[in-house]
Amino acid sequence: MNPAPLKILMVASEAVPFAKTGGLADMVGSLSRELARLGHGIRLVIPRYGNISEVATGLQEWKTLNLPTPDGPIQTVIERGSIVDHTLSADQLVQVLAVRHDPYFARTGLYQEGGVDYPDNLERFAFFSRAVPELIPLLRETSQWVPDVLHAHDWQAALSVVYLKTLYRGRRFVGDLGSLFTVHNMGYQGLFPASAYPKTGLGPEYFTPKTLEFHGALSLLKGGLVFADFLSTTSPTYSRDIQTAEFGFGLEGVLRERKDRLSGVLNGIDIDTWNPADDPHVADGYTASDLKGKRACKASLQRELGLPIEEVPLIAIISRLTEQKGLDLVITIVPELMESNIQMAILGSGAPSLEAEFKSLQGRYPKKIGLRIEYDEGLAHRIMAGSDLFLMPSRYEPCGLTELYAMRYGTVPIVRRTGGLADTVNPYSPRAVHSGQATGFRFGETHSEDLLTTTLFALHIYQRKGEWQSLMRAGMQKEMSWAKPAEAYTELYRRIREG
Repeated sequence: MNPAPLKILMVASEAVPFAKTGGLADMVGSLSRELARLGHGIRLVIPRYGNISEVATGLQEWKTLNLPTPDGPIQTVIERGSIVDHTLSADQLVQVLAVRHDPYFARTGLYQEGGVDYPDNLERFAFFSRAVPELIPLLRETSQWVPDVLHAHDWQAALSVVYLKTLYRGRRFVGDLGSLFTVHNMGYQGLFPASAYPKTGLGPEYFTPKTLEFHGALSLLKGGLVFADFLSTTSPTYSRDIQTAEFGFGLEGVLRERKDRLSGVLNGIDIDTWNPADDPHVADGYTASDLKGKRACKASLQRELGLPIEEVPLIAIISRLTEQKGLDLVITIVPELMESNIQMAILGSGAPSLEAEFKSLQGRYPKKIGLRIEYDEGLAHRIMAGSDLFLMPSRYEPCGLTELYAMRYGTVPIVRRTGGLADTVNPYSPRAVHSGQATGFRFGETHSEDLLTTTLFALHIYQRKGEWQSLMRAGMQKEMSWAKPAEAYTELYRRIREG
């Protein structure tokens, strides 16, 4: 007898296909759909950003709320729609509730513009989080839908968990609701000055070193870590990493205290969207058993990026251009890599200094480096399909999705042994290749010398076509769908519900 399906209230500041700045959106949208596929009832709460298209998403005005705020109630429109998924029946679809308040959310960016955070981000996401407990009675009244668990993501949604245990404590159907808080990146904590604390609407008793106070400032992420019933991260190794001073960003003590309530669940990817066999973005389809189409994808990519169409190793980077991603290490080793007969395809944007460095390198090596300072989803697919190797030398990485995309496309990753990269990439060894287990290359220290040595070794192995094709096929055949992660989250939800 199968356990009864659960009702999950998912809360996040972004989710595909509505709004995206990174992997958080991919995870929330894909996990929600996979949970629905397992039979669970999912309601996803997101902000109603100005760049969401009603036509594309089907969002329509549903209800209004008089939302309490420190400055008095604000009438707020709740729009309703669903995530389109033709593999699900109408009653299985993930319902989406978008919190609309144009003065806060009808802006060009989600969190910032021109690399500068919006100065009222605390008010914006406190407002969004406050809407969550206010929505629960409305869902019960209109559809008899009462959640079993609240699942909130990252600092932007952390206050929704805090409010359950403080302002809404003891309220029927709300105050006793169990919660899971998922940390996607400890480096982003939602830090604000202590003077801004009253904007949360919480009393002074919650601004202490045991709760929301962090070295004299307000940390929304810490609130989620302290008040949620259970915690999770996006890979098992990262769940251990963040309990250390190197990766805990000052909150490692909080995490060690709660380690019995902390789990690491490895992310999956959308294997239908990222499928080299029938990807509409690429020049030709291919599979692990028939790799011929990858050569056509490579030639097409070289043409698109203005590179000579040659059969040389093509190394890809698709990333936010930040030091967290280890791209300063890449810049250091490029001149030595260019002494070999290789090409590089680089796609991303981020720190102006790193953008300038990559532009300078492309200017020095125009026939060897194809560079696009932007993010283009279609081009990302074409780079994955047309490249041979993928560099991801992150200083820390909660899970990583791009190394999974790379393996799915037979593009062999070179990664640092940290977080989710350690969990997803099986390192090269002759024995591992022979057994069909190796999927890439790993290095240990955040030193440019280690990255260079490992990359040159990978280029050496590239010449051994039999071994290289074994690496490609092992990555392409690796199980990386959302099925197993969704089952793991279901077990967490049941533990939370059972207390």
